[in-house]
Amino acid sequence: MQSATTVTPSQLPSLLLATATVRPVFLWGAPGIGKSSLVRAFADSLALPCVSLLGTQLAPEDLIGVPQITPEGRSRFCPPEMIARDEPYCLFLDELNAASPDVQKAFYSLILDRRIGSYELPAGSIVIGAGNRATDNALARPMASALVNRLIHVHLRASAADWFEWAGANNVHPWVLDYLTERPDQLWSQAPKTEEAFSTPRSWHMLSDALHSWGEAPEEEMLKVLASGTLTPSHAAGFCGWVKIVRNSYGFEAILKGDASWPRRPQDRDLLYYLAEAFRARLVKELPAEKNQGSTAGRQLAFRAKALLVELAEISLEIAQTVLADDEDGVPLLPTWFLVEAARDLPRLVAARQ
Repeated sequence: MQSATTVTPSQLPSLLLATATVRPVFLWGAPGIGKSSLVRAFADSLALPCVSLLGTQLAPEDLIGVPQITPEGRSRFCPPEMIARDEPYCLFLDELNAASPDVQKAFYSLILDRRIGSYELPAGSIVIGAGNRATDNALARPMASALVNRLIHVHLRASAADWFEWAGANNVHPWVLDYLTERPDQLWSQAPKTEEAFSTPRSWHMLSDALHSWGEAPEEEMLKVLASGTLTPSHAAGFCGWVKIVRNSYGFEAILKGDASWPRRPQDRDLLYYLAEAFRARLVKELPAEKNQGSTAGRQLAFRAKALLVELAEISLEIAQTVLADDEDGVPLLPTWFLVEAARDLPRLVAARQ
């Protein structure tokens, strides 16, 4: 299920307070953006125990319970102890849309009527479900219309501002926090179609925990292992390059001024990638949309940028091309006038260097 209307993590508690206390809510969102943590935090804010049921690990009988014979000679289904509680609680149905159709069907009466068999949820209990979307390459089964219609659907999106507020209070490693402060666009990326790590708030937190656990700062090779095991490959390369800058006080500003050159060693490719990203970000930020609107500083940056592109292409044409590349939707990030000038002048600059 997709929706153009979404909420951020900071908006979610007030929304749940107004809705989940009267009707069951289903929370949609990409993997790793904090759905489960937010539900548990919301339950804590209401002083309610949070009972989590994982849809992918349940069978129908886990909810309905097993039949027992009463003294009157009748059978009665006894729901499991984790559900059949006397005090109000938050029932969290995680990965509900990944459960089998039979399990989803077993939840119908529990979600709508707040009861299963003869057991009824205590007054004051709340029911919240959560799941990933099929478009996120996650395990997700279609939800029957009868189940969809029993829930209020809320769509959650990642928010860098909310994550920074959370990270500042949760001992996130300074390298992770400082890097994402510079590159908040890398907090989350779309799940890939192949089996590889990708960046989410959860994966950045995992990298932070690994760095803390390491104690002393890991060596370069081990840092690459940790970063590539948790992040989108391009983000991992950028992060490792940024760390190398932090360790060696080596920045793009020195290259722009001519006080330093692009790193050429093969082992510095991650650093080169990060510096190229910094180069691209500088051009996007400071080049005017129209050439005749530019300042003297902007014209000087455009002129210097062409020479730097030639030098970068001599080391890695692939990385040089990323500076000029469009965004993921095919929309040019750099102004058209600069791209035209670069295409016109670069051959001449290459010839001059040769």
